[in-house]
Amino acid sequence: MHDHLYSDRELFQLISEGDESAFRQLFYTYGPQFQPLVIHLTKTTAVTEDIIQETFLRVWMSRDKLPGIENPRSWMLRILFHQSFSYLRHQAVRHKAMDAMGADPDMHSATEEAVAFTATLRLIGEAVHKLPPQAKRIYLLSREKGLKIPEIAEELSLSPSTVKNSLVRSLHAIRKHLEGAGYIIPFWLLWLFYGQ
Repeated sequence: MHDHLYSDRELFQLISEGDESAFRQLFYTYGPQFQPLVIHLTKTTAVTEDIIQETFLRVWMSRDKLPGIENPRSWMLRILFHQSFSYLRHQAVRHKAMDAMGADPDMHSATEEAVAFTATLRLIGEAVHKLPPQAKRIYLLSREKGLKIPEIAEELSLSPSTVKNSLVRSLHAIRKHLEGAGYIIPFWLLWLFYGQ
């Protein structure tokens, strides 16, 4: 962690250079501030963490754009609003479909969740299968064997940053695959939990 606090623009500059401690500082500064806003927008606490994580995932994935952003907080809020409204649109479509079928959402929720879970696992498997060979190997060592980034780097004779970037790209590809199939699935921000 940095010894002192940076301005948002300084943090964006550091993050654009791949500085993870600057990213953590940004996350721990704004994550709690964004929570009440997401709850207000979505009217539910259940998806708050997922929406905030997705917002910061997009910050990290847009590192190359960060130095040119004049007002980081406003830029992050736009992403946060977009994620919140995407969730609301998804929910509206789901409820409309349930109404059209004359289904009772409560009665079918357990079955629906089981089917959704199975379908999600299948889709994740498909997405992982499509990854390039090295990315797939890194992902499987991380997710299935539970290895940390330094352990994967040592095993594959790669730098930790190469492993970390591969995991981020793989996570992004998996999310895109799931979203393409209509699934909004929560994933932890990998770089907050690996290599610490």
